[in-house]
Amino acid sequence: MSSALAQAPPAPTLAPSAPSSAAAGSSTPGNLQIVNTQSKDQWLASKLKGMTVVGSDDQKIGSVVDILFDKTGQVRAFVVGVGGLLGLGAKQVAIEMTAFREVPAANGNSDQLKVLSTKDQLADAAEFKPFPEPATTTGAAPSGSRPAGSPARQQRQ
Repeated sequence: MSSALAQAPPAPTLAPSAPSSAAAGSSTPGNLQIVNTQSKDQWLASKLKGMTVVGSDDQKIGSVVDILFDKTGQVRAFVVGVGGLLGLGAKQVAIEMTAFREVPAANGNSDQLKVLSTKDQLADAAEFKPFPEPATTTGAAPSGSRPAGSPARQQRQ
């Protein structure tokens, strides 16, 4: 079986393709680029989220829980939930998108992503820490409010 795998052509990577000005399925009203159809080498984030990730030993590592983009819109990494039971206690590890290979659906399995690591190696990897959201404030308290624990004012009649 390993000799057959060695002779098989490499699976396509998920690297985004460069847009072409003459791409089928796109139109340009004004300066806005509209994409009308998805091509076979493009993926939707909704399909990727939840997709099973397997390791170099073909054992399930976890699943894609999020996708990290940079400001230019390029995908930087897939965030994979590693370990835990039914998502509880799972650690999130962000792996660069270029490290993944597509494993097409076969033998009743759906499409999967494969990385050249094992579950144990990713369990030892540093946990992904998202950038903290800034604290939001609601502004000043409405008039007539009082601090917690202070006695209520009696109204004069």
